[in-house]
Amino acid sequence: MSKEKNKKKSKKKKFALLGAAGFIAERHMKAIADTGNDLLVAMDVNDSVGILDKYFTGADFFTDFARFERHVDFLRSQGNKIDYVSICTPNHLHDSHVRFALNYGADAICEKPLALNPRNVKAFVDLESRGENKIYTILQLRLHPKMIELKKRIEAGPKNKVYDVVLTYNPTRGKWYFVGWKGQDDKSGGIAMNIGVHFFDMLIWIFGNVNESVVHILEPDRAAGYLVLERARVKWFLSSREDTLPDHIRAKPMGERQHRSITIDGEEVEFSSGFTNLHTLCYEEILKGEGFGPREVLPSIELVHNIRNAKPIGLKGDYHPYLKKMSGKKNDFDTQKIWVV
Repeated sequence: MSKEKNKKKSKKKKFALLGAAGFIAERHMKAIADTGNDLLVAMDVNDSVGILDKYFTGADFFTDFARFERHVDFLRSQGNKIDYVSICTPNHLHDSHVRFALNYGADAICEKPLALNPRNVKAFVDLESRGENKIYTILQLRLHPKMIELKKRIEAGPKNKVYDVVLTYNPTRGKWYFVGWKGQDDKSGGIAMNIGVHFFDMLIWIFGNVNESVVHILEPDRAAGYLVLERARVKWFLSSREDTLPDHIRAKPMGERQHRSITIDGEEVEFSSGFTNLHTLCYEEILKGEGFGPREVLPSIELVHNIRNAKPIGLKGDYHPYLKKMSGKKNDFDTQKIWVV
């Protein structure tokens, strides 16, 4: 092998991955492969990880964390120290697995949410300042082309304008969802954390910090509320229920029944596509040392923590148009115009 090939090979970063059997893990495997790096070892308590064969047939795999930990130590002793630990485990384990990565001497790349409690995120800020390794999280909507264009448009608009925003996210989840950790609030953080945190991050990133938060409903399978941001008044609705979908979405084939929408002053920002490569884009930024860390994610974690602990006020004040169904009023949400950014 030529010296040039040896040099090129040595530039590959070495990865470990925790939570290899989870839904989101493949996006991380693909991102590692797409950026030309190598996954040396993976771990999950479940052994349904055949997806590894699509990307890294040579990766070692363990179902026991202690054996995984010993193996990464062995790799280090053989000159194969892990550079990054990608974390795709259940949400309540993120904090301890980030700490594992830093204690080992690797950078952490953690799927959202970085932690369930703001105090843990603040502790990460301190840990980073006292060590050499970094903590990154996946805030993929900040890299979505439509959201980038929207942020530019808002920044270029009148500085004193406050926008009226309606956020709706309704992915359909079956009964299985509530059997495992995702249906347990102490492990997932509830619906606002598990499926909503990156949308709240996106809103804060575009429209500024939170001045007021009201929660109208807060249930295991749906939540809704009202936010006052620096430059927006936001009515938001999250649901995993099929019966809260618009009729035209419910008419679609089973695997396509999800609704993602943001309207601004009555016009909809269309961003239903463009999600397939966002994790790879996040990894590209991280590998350049420009990824998103604890400081960036803290405002959204604080907001969701407050939502989780709020006392819902019911159908009072400014609430999401979908809740009109609950109050017997006409639901006019399907009449929105399209604002293609």
